[in-house]
Amino acid sequence: MAEPVPFHAAEWLNADASLSLADFTGRVLVVEVFQMLCPGCVSHGLPQAQRIAAAFDLAEVAVIGLHSVFEHHSAMTPVALRAFLHEYRIRFPVAVDAPSEDPMPRTMEAWGLQGTPTLVLIDRQGRMRARHFGQVSDLALGAQIMALVLEAPE
Repeated sequence: MAEPVPFHAAEWLNADASLSLADFTGRVLVVEVFQMLCPGCVSHGLPQAQRIAAAFDLAEVAVIGLHSVFEHHSAMTPVALRAFLHEYRIRFPVAVDAPSEDPMPRTMEAWGLQGTPTLVLIDRQGRMRARHFGQVSDLALGAQIMALVLEAPE
């Protein structure tokens, strides 16, 4: 997991412009990979991402969402996602994962993810350092994030 990770966004919501991983260099990046019709995403993953965004200094830790649709494609459109983000008061930037020829979207496939919810931690240099499929406790996750924040810059 030492190389910078590829990222493929078809569009961005809650952002003034398209973003790339380079925009987060120098900060720890927390990526909440979700689908809006995923019960675990709605009950655990997204609320946890919102707590992280509220708890950490934006200069040190950035939080983004990655809407990776691999099922029910016709129901989970960008229009529906905009309404979902508004209703759930999700304010951090959210990328719509680019589709591929396979059922799995491009970033989800490139990152080797199993499903949603998944929380990914990327260090200050853009390298994936952790992947958590399903639930992870706030305490354990907070410790992992702080360990990455406290690492000496390369």
